[in-house]
Amino acid sequence: MSAATTRSRIPDRLCAEAVDLARSAAEEAAAPGVVGAHVSVVADGDRVVTHFFECKEPGYRGWRWAVTVARASRAKNVTLDETVLLPGSDSLLAPEWVPWSERLRPGDMGPGDLLPTEAEDLRLEPGYSGEDTPPPNSVVPEVTPRNLADLVEAEDAADVAAEAADLAEPEAGTVPAVPARGTIAAVAEELGMRRARVLSRYGLHVAADRWDESFGAKTPMAQAAPAPCVSCGFLLPLAGSLRQAFGVCANEFSPADGRVVSLAYGCGGHSEAAVMPKPLRPAPPVLDSVGTDAFPLRPARDSGSVLTGAVADGDTEDLGHS
Repeated sequence: MSAATTRSRIPDRLCAEAVDLARSAAEEAAAPGVVGAHVSVVADGDRVVTHFFECKEPGYRGWRWAVTVARASRAKNVTLDETVLLPGSDSLLAPEWVPWSERLRPGDMGPGDLLPTEAEDLRLEPGYSGEDTPPPNSVVPEVTPRNLADLVEAEDAADVAAEAADLAEPEAGTVPAVPARGTIAAVAEELGMRRARVLSRYGLHVAADRWDESFGAKTPMAQAAPAPCVSCGFLLPLAGSLRQAFGVCANEFSPADGRVVSLAYGCGGHSEAAVMPKPLRPAPPVLDSVGTDAFPLRPARDSGSVLTGAVADGDTEDLGHS
Protein backbone atom coordinates (compact mmCIF):
# COMPACT_ATOMS: atom_id res chain seq x y z
CA MET A 1 0.00 0.00 0.00
CA SER A 2 1.44 3.36 -1.02
CA ALA A 3 1.98 6.27 1.33
CA ALA A 4 -0.53 8.43 -0.62
CA THR A 5 -3.27 5.85 -0.05
CA THR A 6 -2.46 5.67 3.63
CA ARG A 7 -2.58 9.45 3.99
CA SER A 8 -5.93 9.69 2.14
CA ARG A 9 -7.68 7.50 4.73
CA ILE A 10 -6.78 9.86 7.55
CA PRO A 11 -8.91 13.06 7.45
CA ASP A 12 -7.00 16.29 7.31
CA ARG A 13 -7.11 17.96 10.72
CA LEU A 14 -8.01 21.45 9.53
CA CYS A 15 -10.65 20.15 7.10
CA ALA A 16 -12.12 17.85 9.74
CA GLU A 17 -12.42 20.75 12.17
CA ALA A 18 -14.35 22.87 9.61
CA VAL A 19 -17.75 21.57 10.80
CA ASP A 20 -19.26 25.05 11.11
CA LEU A 21 -18.26 25.92 7.54
CA ALA A 22 -19.81 22.70 6.24
CA ARG A 23 -23.02 23.22 8.25
CA SER A 24 -23.48 26.77 6.99
CA ALA A 25 -23.06 25.54 3.41
CA ALA A 26 -25.64 22.78 3.93
CA GLU A 27 -28.13 25.18 5.53
CA GLU A 28 -27.69 27.59 2.64
CA ALA A 29 -28.48 24.87 0.11
CA ALA A 30 -31.34 23.29 2.09
CA ALA A 31 -34.55 24.67 3.53
CA PRO A 32 -34.43 26.12 7.04
CA GLY A 33 -34.51 23.52 9.81
CA VAL A 34 -33.84 20.44 7.72
CA VAL A 35 -30.11 20.07 8.45
CA GLY A 36 -29.67 17.88 11.51
CA ALA A 37 -26.74 16.78 13.63
CA HIS A 38 -23.26 16.08 12.33
CA VAL A 39 -23.07 12.36 11.52
CA SER A 40 -19.54 11.60 10.34
CA VAL A 41 -16.54 12.80 8.42
CA VAL A 42 -14.83 10.89 5.61
CA ALA A 43 -11.46 11.56 3.93
CA ASP A 44 -11.80 11.59 0.16
CA GLY A 45 -8.15 12.32 -0.55
CA ASP A 46 -5.23 14.44 0.54
CA ARG A 47 -6.69 17.51 2.30
CA VAL A 48 -10.18 16.66 0.93
CA VAL A 49 -12.86 15.83 3.52
CA THR A 50 -16.62 15.29 3.32
CA HIS A 51 -18.87 16.10 6.28
CA PHE A 52 -22.23 14.31 6.59
CA PHE A 53 -25.22 15.85 8.35
CA GLU A 54 -28.59 14.32 9.17
CA CYS A 55 -31.50 15.30 6.88
CA LYS A 56 -34.81 16.12 8.58
CA GLU A 57 -36.73 16.71 5.37
CA PRO A 58 -40.02 14.71 5.36
CA GLY A 59 -39.90 12.02 2.72
CA TYR A 60 -36.07 11.79 2.77
CA ARG A 61 -35.67 9.36 5.64
CA GLY A 62 -32.10 8.10 5.91
CA TRP A 63 -30.67 10.71 3.53
CA ARG A 64 -27.67 12.85 4.48
CA TRP A 65 -26.35 16.24 3.51
CA ALA A 66 -22.79 15.79 2.19
CA VAL A 67 -20.52 18.85 2.22
CA THR A 68 -17.02 18.47 0.78
CA VAL A 69 -14.27 20.87 1.89
CA ALA A 70 -10.59 21.07 0.97
CA ARG A 71 -7.49 23.15 1.44
CA ALA A 72 -4.41 23.75 -0.66
CA SER A 73 -1.01 22.40 0.22
CA ARG A 74 0.64 24.37 3.05
CA ALA A 75 -2.48 26.57 3.33
CA LYS A 76 -4.49 27.07 6.50
CA ASN A 77 -7.70 28.33 4.85
CA VAL A 78 -10.34 25.65 4.22
CA THR A 79 -12.50 26.19 1.15
CA LEU A 80 -15.86 24.73 0.12
CA ASP A 81 -16.06 22.30 -2.81
CA GLU A 82 -19.68 21.13 -3.14
CA THR A 83 -22.91 20.42 -1.24
CA VAL A 84 -25.23 17.59 -2.18
CA LEU A 85 -27.99 15.43 -0.69
CA LEU A 86 -27.08 11.72 -0.81
CA PRO A 87 -28.99 8.57 0.22
CA GLY A 88 -27.74 6.46 3.09
CA SER A 89 -27.71 2.70 3.59
CA ASP A 90 -31.26 2.65 5.05
CA SER A 91 -32.69 5.58 3.10
CA LEU A 92 -36.11 5.68 1.48
CA LEU A 93 -35.57 5.58 -2.29
CA ALA A 94 -37.95 6.27 -5.15
CA PRO A 95 -39.15 3.26 -7.16
CA GLU A 96 -37.41 2.30 -10.37
CA TRP A 97 -38.24 4.62 -13.26
CA VAL A 98 -40.88 3.27 -15.62
CA PRO A 99 -41.47 4.73 -19.12
CA TRP A 100 -44.61 6.80 -19.48
CA SER A 101 -46.05 4.38 -22.03
CA GLU A 102 -46.04 1.62 -19.38
CA ARG A 103 -47.27 3.61 -16.40
CA LEU A 104 -50.07 5.42 -18.22
CA ARG A 105 -53.51 4.34 -17.01
CA PRO A 106 -57.07 5.11 -18.16
CA GLY A 107 -58.22 8.42 -16.76
CA ASP A 108 -54.72 9.94 -16.45
CA MET A 109 -55.20 12.37 -19.33
CA GLY A 110 -56.49 15.82 -18.48
CA PRO A 111 -57.45 18.95 -20.42
CA GLY A 112 -54.61 20.04 -22.69
CA ASP A 113 -52.67 16.75 -22.43
CA LEU A 114 -51.39 15.17 -25.65
CA LEU A 115 -50.91 11.42 -26.03
CA PRO A 116 -48.71 10.55 -29.03
CA THR A 117 -49.44 7.25 -30.77
CA GLU A 118 -46.60 5.06 -31.94
CA ALA A 119 -46.15 4.61 -35.66
CA GLU A 120 -46.23 0.81 -35.29
CA ASP A 121 -49.20 0.67 -32.90
CA LEU A 122 -50.81 -2.76 -33.26
CA ARG A 123 -54.24 -1.28 -32.55
CA LEU A 124 -54.17 0.72 -35.80
CA GLU A 125 -53.70 -0.02 -39.46
CA PRO A 126 -53.38 2.21 -42.53
CA GLY A 127 -56.59 3.74 -43.79
CA TYR A 128 -57.30 5.61 -47.01
CA SER A 129 -54.04 6.83 -48.55
CA GLY A 130 -55.59 9.77 -50.41
CA GLU A 131 -54.59 8.58 -53.88
CA ASP A 132 -57.28 8.67 -56.56
CA THR A 133 -55.89 6.01 -58.90
CA PRO A 134 -58.59 4.39 -61.04
CA PRO A 135 -58.62 0.62 -61.53
CA PRO A 136 -57.08 -0.87 -64.70
CA ASN A 137 -59.08 -0.53 -67.96
CA SER A 138 -61.19 2.21 -66.38
CA VAL A 139 -62.88 4.83 -68.55
CA VAL A 140 -61.83 7.48 -66.06
CA PRO A 141 -58.45 9.02 -66.97
CA GLU A 142 -55.64 8.29 -64.55
CA VAL A 143 -55.12 10.89 -61.84
CA THR A 144 -51.66 11.61 -60.56
CA PRO A 145 -51.13 10.92 -56.84
CA ARG A 146 -51.76 13.96 -54.66
CA ASN A 147 -51.96 14.49 -50.96
CA LEU A 148 -55.23 14.64 -49.11
CA ALA A 149 -55.34 18.44 -48.76
CA ASP A 150 -54.90 19.05 -52.48
CA LEU A 151 -57.57 16.46 -53.22
CA VAL A 152 -60.07 18.10 -50.91
CA GLU A 153 -59.36 21.52 -52.39
CA ALA A 154 -59.88 20.21 -55.92
CA GLU A 155 -63.18 18.59 -54.96
CA ASP A 156 -64.43 21.78 -53.29
CA ALA A 157 -63.55 23.81 -56.38
CA ALA A 158 -65.41 21.33 -58.54
CA ASP A 159 -68.50 21.56 -56.31
CA VAL A 160 -68.48 25.36 -56.47
CA ALA A 161 -68.17 25.28 -60.25
CA ALA A 162 -71.02 22.77 -60.49
CA GLU A 163 -73.30 24.94 -58.35
CA ALA A 164 -72.50 28.00 -60.46
CA ALA A 165 -73.27 26.06 -63.63
CA ASP A 166 -76.62 24.94 -62.22
CA LEU A 167 -77.63 28.49 -61.37
CA ALA A 168 -76.60 29.89 -64.77
CA GLU A 169 -79.09 29.75 -67.61
CA PRO A 170 -78.12 27.24 -70.30
CA GLU A 171 -77.33 28.57 -73.72
CA ALA A 172 -79.61 27.72 -76.61
CA GLY A 173 -78.69 24.50 -78.35
CA THR A 174 -76.38 23.23 -75.57
CA VAL A 175 -76.71 19.85 -73.89
CA PRO A 176 -76.49 19.68 -70.12
CA ALA A 177 -73.23 18.18 -68.92
CA VAL A 178 -73.37 14.63 -67.57
CA PRO A 179 -72.30 14.42 -63.89
CA ALA A 180 -68.81 13.00 -63.57
CA ARG A 181 -68.21 9.68 -61.81
CA GLY A 182 -67.63 9.92 -58.03
CA THR A 183 -64.01 9.85 -57.02
CA ILE A 184 -62.50 7.38 -54.60
CA ALA A 185 -61.97 10.16 -52.08
CA ALA A 186 -65.66 11.08 -52.16
CA VAL A 187 -66.70 7.48 -51.60
CA ALA A 188 -64.18 7.04 -48.78
CA GLU A 189 -65.44 10.19 -47.08
CA GLU A 190 -69.03 9.02 -47.35
CA LEU A 191 -68.17 5.66 -45.77
CA GLY A 192 -66.17 7.27 -42.96
CA MET A 193 -62.87 5.78 -44.14
CA ARG A 194 -61.07 8.99 -45.08
CA ARG A 195 -58.58 8.72 -42.22
CA ALA A 196 -54.85 8.10 -42.17
CA ARG A 197 -55.25 5.12 -39.81
CA VAL A 198 -58.20 3.01 -38.68
CA LEU A 199 -58.70 0.37 -36.01
CA SER A 200 -57.12 -2.97 -36.77
CA ARG A 201 -58.67 -6.31 -35.91
CA TYR A 202 -56.38 -6.51 -32.90
CA GLY A 203 -57.54 -3.07 -31.76
CA LEU A 204 -61.18 -4.14 -32.07
CA HIS A 205 -60.57 -7.27 -30.00
CA VAL A 206 -58.69 -5.40 -27.28
CA ALA A 207 -61.45 -2.80 -27.00
CA ALA A 208 -64.14 -5.49 -26.92
CA ASP A 209 -62.36 -7.39 -24.14
CA ARG A 210 -61.95 -4.21 -22.10
CA TRP A 211 -65.59 -3.20 -22.45
CA ASP A 212 -66.85 -6.69 -21.71
CA GLU A 213 -64.78 -6.84 -18.54
CA SER A 214 -66.30 -3.60 -17.22
CA PHE A 215 -69.88 -3.94 -18.46
CA GLY A 216 -70.32 -7.56 -19.49
CA ALA A 217 -72.43 -10.56 -18.60
CA LYS A 218 -70.10 -11.74 -15.81
CA THR A 219 -70.39 -8.59 -13.68
CA PRO A 220 -72.44 -8.75 -10.45
CA MET A 221 -74.86 -6.13 -11.78
CA ALA A 222 -75.62 -8.21 -14.87
CA GLN A 223 -76.06 -11.38 -12.82
CA ALA A 224 -78.81 -9.72 -10.74
CA ALA A 225 -80.50 -7.89 -13.63
CA PRO A 226 -84.06 -8.83 -14.61
CA ALA A 227 -83.19 -8.88 -18.34
CA PRO A 228 -80.19 -8.21 -20.64
CA CYS A 229 -79.51 -4.94 -22.45
CA VAL A 230 -80.35 -6.44 -25.84
CA SER A 231 -84.06 -6.11 -24.97
CA CYS A 232 -83.77 -2.69 -23.25
CA GLY A 233 -85.26 0.39 -24.87
CA PHE A 234 -82.44 2.60 -23.58
CA LEU A 235 -79.79 0.79 -25.66
CA LEU A 236 -78.29 2.74 -28.56
CA PRO A 237 -76.67 0.44 -31.17
CA LEU A 238 -73.15 1.02 -32.43
CA ALA A 239 -72.00 1.14 -36.03
CA GLY A 240 -69.86 -1.41 -37.77
CA SER A 241 -69.10 -4.94 -36.62
CA LEU A 242 -69.18 -4.01 -32.92
CA ARG A 243 -72.93 -3.48 -33.05
CA GLN A 244 -73.30 -7.26 -32.96
CA ALA A 245 -72.12 -7.37 -29.35
CA PHE A 246 -72.15 -3.83 -27.89
CA GLY A 247 -74.23 -0.69 -27.56
CA VAL A 248 -74.36 2.56 -25.60
CA CYS A 249 -76.55 2.94 -22.52
CA ALA A 250 -78.79 6.03 -22.55
CA ASN A 251 -80.49 5.58 -19.16
CA GLU A 252 -79.47 8.42 -16.87
CA PHE A 253 -80.28 6.36 -13.77
CA SER A 254 -78.20 3.37 -14.86
CA PRO A 255 -74.65 2.89 -13.55
CA ALA A 256 -73.57 2.47 -17.20
CA ASP A 257 -75.10 5.70 -18.52
CA GLY A 258 -73.06 6.91 -21.50
CA ARG A 259 -70.86 3.80 -21.44
CA VAL A 260 -70.36 1.09 -24.01
CA VAL A 261 -72.09 -2.01 -22.64
CA SER A 262 -72.33 -5.57 -23.81
CA LEU A 263 -75.66 -6.76 -25.14
CA ALA A 264 -75.56 -9.42 -22.43
CA TYR A 265 -75.11 -6.80 -19.68
CA GLY A 266 -78.06 -5.68 -17.60
CA CYS A 267 -79.11 -3.62 -14.60
CA GLY A 268 -82.17 -2.76 -12.57
CA GLY A 269 -82.92 0.19 -14.84
CA HIS A 270 -84.13 -2.05 -17.68
CA SER A 271 -86.92 -0.39 -19.62
CA GLU A 272 -89.23 -3.36 -19.02
CA ALA A 273 -88.29 -4.00 -15.40
CA ALA A 274 -91.56 -2.44 -14.09
CA VAL A 275 -93.74 -4.73 -16.25
CA MET A 276 -94.18 -7.52 -13.70
CA PRO A 277 -95.99 -10.76 -14.63
CA LYS A 278 -99.51 -11.18 -13.24
CA PRO A 279 -99.81 -13.54 -10.28
CA LEU A 280 -101.42 -16.91 -10.99
CA ARG A 281 -104.98 -17.28 -9.72
CA PRO A 282 -106.24 -20.61 -8.37
CA ALA A 283 -108.67 -22.47 -10.60
CA PRO A 284 -112.37 -22.16 -9.64
CA PRO A 285 -113.94 -25.17 -7.90
CA VAL A 286 -115.74 -27.71 -10.12
CA LEU A 287 -119.22 -28.84 -8.98
CA ASP A 288 -120.44 -32.17 -10.34
CA SER A 289 -124.25 -31.95 -10.46
CA VAL A 290 -124.78 -35.16 -12.46
CA GLY A 291 -122.97 -37.90 -10.65
CA THR A 292 -124.02 -39.22 -7.20
CA ASP A 293 -122.17 -40.74 -4.29
CA ALA A 294 -123.74 -43.55 -2.22
CA PHE A 295 -123.62 -43.07 1.56
CA PRO A 296 -124.64 -46.03 3.86
CA LEU A 297 -127.42 -45.34 6.36
CA ARG A 298 -126.04 -47.77 8.97
CA PRO A 299 -122.54 -48.98 9.67
CA ALA A 300 -121.39 -52.29 8.28
CA ARG A 301 -121.47 -55.30 10.54
CA ASP A 302 -117.74 -55.88 10.22
CA SER A 303 -116.82 -52.30 10.95
CA GLY A 304 -116.43 -52.93 14.67
CA SER A 305 -119.32 -50.70 15.74
CA VAL A 306 -121.55 -51.83 18.60
CA LEU A 307 -125.19 -52.55 17.52
CA THR A 308 -128.03 -52.22 20.04
CA GLY A 309 -131.77 -52.67 20.09
CA ALA A 310 -133.63 -53.93 17.11
CA VAL A 311 -130.67 -53.68 14.89
CA ALA A 312 -128.76 -56.01 17.14
CA ASP A 313 -131.63 -58.58 17.03
CA GLY A 314 -131.40 -58.72 13.25
CA ASP A 315 -134.05 -56.16 12.35
CA THR A 316 -133.36 -55.29 8.77
CA GLU A 317 -135.88 -52.49 8.41
CA ASP A 318 -134.39 -49.54 6.67
CA LEU A 319 -134.12 -46.46 8.72
CA GLY A 320 -135.85 -43.40 7.41
CA HIS A 321 -138.97 -41.32 7.62
CA SER A 322 -142.23 -43.18 8.39
